[in-house]
Amino acid sequence: MHFLSSVMENYLAENSQDEPQLLQELTRETHLKVIQPRMITGHFQGRVLSLLSKIINPRYILEIGTYTGYSALCLAEGLQKNGELHTIDVNAELFAMQRKYFDKSGFGKQIIQHTGNALDLIPAIDVQFDLIFIDAEKKQYLNYLETILPKTRPGTVILSDNVLWSGKVVEPLNPKDKTTKVLLDYNKKLKEHPKLETVLLPIRDGLTLSRVR
Repeated sequence: MHFLSSVMENYLAENSQDEPQLLQELTRETHLKVIQPRMITGHFQGRVLSLLSKIINPRYILEIGTYTGYSALCLAEGLQKNGELHTIDVNAELFAMQRKYFDKSGFGKQIIQHTGNALDLIPAIDVQFDLIFIDAEKKQYLNYLETILPKTRPGTVILSDNVLWSGKVVEPLNPKDKTTKVLLDYNKKLKEHPKLETVLLPIRDGLTLSRVR
């Protein structure tokens, strides 16, 4: 399902803050060297993440799913001067590429990379997060939520990406489609969770904004 025409998507980008040059370079290299480059956050959603982070002005950010580092760089724009961004990815092959752009950004010393299974790594990170961005294995979204909640405080904002899943969440469910079933359950849990206030935004492939009560 295509949510907006390419003309409208271009109009949104053209009338939002310009994409920083470094992120343009990262986008080009991602498309040249990395499998599934469409997974990159991109200009419009990246500016959304940047502005939300600047509004929240977090000291501690957690990102689950680094990919090539685009979204981490956007989120880092709102970090406090003494803040940290912890980003987790299962793919060790992308580590060097991520680090190259993190260090070029000026946020390099504030961005801490973790490689491995987020469900194993998160409990060992000894901070409470002000902002969390979930954009990794969709089948694990429910497990990610349960793992991160003990690391939050009242006012923590949780962002969940790809929650519309190309529109499959509003189509008849294929019994074999386990990913869509998990996302349906996840979206419902965010809406009904007593600790969360939630709104689902039709940004790109769906971005849920949840606030811990």
